[in-house]
Amino acid sequence: MKTKSLKKSRINVVTLGCSKNLYDSEVLTGQLRAGGKEVVHEQHGDIVVINTCGFIANAKEESINTILEYVKLKNEGEVEKVFVTGCLSERYKDDLEKEIPDVDRYFGTHHLPQLLRALGTDYKKELIGERLNSTPPHFAYLKIAEGCDRPCSFCAIPLMRGKHKSKPIEELVLESQKLAENGVKELILIAQDLTYYGLDLYKKRTLAELLKALCEVDGIEWIRLHYAFPTGFPLEVLDLIREEPKICNYIDIPLQHIADPILKSMRRGTTKAKTDKLLTQFREMVPGMSIRTTLIVGYPGETEEDFKVLKDWVKEQRFDRLGCFTYSHEEQTHAYLLEDDVPEEVKMNRANEIMEIQSQISWEKNQELIGKTIRCIVDRLEGGYYIARTEFDSPEVDNHVLISSENHYLQPGHFIQVRIDSAEDFDLYGTPV
Repeated sequence: MKTKSLKKSRINVVTLGCSKNLYDSEVLTGQLRAGGKEVVHEQHGDIVVINTCGFIANAKEESINTILEYVKLKNEGEVEKVFVTGCLSERYKDDLEKEIPDVDRYFGTHHLPQLLRALGTDYKKELIGERLNSTPPHFAYLKIAEGCDRPCSFCAIPLMRGKHKSKPIEELVLESQKLAENGVKELILIAQDLTYYGLDLYKKRTLAELLKALCEVDGIEWIRLHYAFPTGFPLEVLDLIREEPKICNYIDIPLQHIADPILKSMRRGTTKAKTDKLLTQFREMVPGMSIRTTLIVGYPGETEEDFKVLKDWVKEQRFDRLGCFTYSHEEQTHAYLLEDDVPEEVKMNRANEIMEIQSQISWEKNQELIGKTIRCIVDRLEGGYYIARTEFDSPEVDNHVLISSENHYLQPGHFIQVRIDSAEDFDLYGTPV
């Protein structure tokens, strides 16, 4: 049996779920390192901290399986302690303590100081903005707010993350400056709702003001917007995207559905007509903008007619990037009161049908890029290819530009001009020029 003290142990932080969770893990590891702890991210450690996701059924299942895996290692003497934090334990702490009692302690999403004390150190407020990046050194996520005030019927985020709380502009600028000093060139702005930014602090939407301030940070060359909400979108942001070269011509705006009966039941606060008008404004105000969206199929009461409206709309809008998920029936949400009446097989078939449509759209759009030269950032070398991205593509979720490493030496984190030679549905192939 191991007899190492907590003080001498190596702490392994394991992250599940979204980029917002990854950001939280980076803050945690930064605090631990500042407290004199040896800490790693998803490597071997004597103590394990699992940062869980509790958003939908698949994510919850992955989180529970990961907890059970590390509890087994603890019982076999391979690790000393297992701590669980994040969304799953915020939402289901009491149930988890009963069902998996071998975890040493569970913590919620707002319990960082308590977690740090359990790991043998104290929270250091002066470290605001300091963190250990787990992404490649040239890009980083910047969480500008926490929580959400939206009433969407299907979403459990307010249960796990609480009300919307913006970070002050000066704090975000300081954090960005520190990231830039460490080699970060691309900031990816994240929140549960970017477009709500500033309403709590400044009594008005101030995303545009934040963007202006971030554009002044030396060393940052790309700023990318993720998770914008369509209702109440601040249109002055579009002027900035068009005029400011540092802000990528890209926006991620999860629209979820388009059939009016489903939008109403989802409590999205919009209609098909309003959504179409907003998308038209996007394209008119920022020509060439890449629009990413996310859709949900199989929501309670979604009829074949509702799904046909959604399919036709996807064909009509020709989104540059699109993801589609099946509805997950989440307790304590407003939609949980409804009957989950679309069979799982139908949900999957509908999701696959949407993605087949999008695959064809993406292929056609990519064919139009052949012969063009595009500025790209090099992310990594993998399997005989350098993996690069255009300003129209976010890491992990969007298209890649593949460049053969046979006759080229490229440095990750550098910007290069690439001529597109050929294209598939989600990948481009090119040559540096």
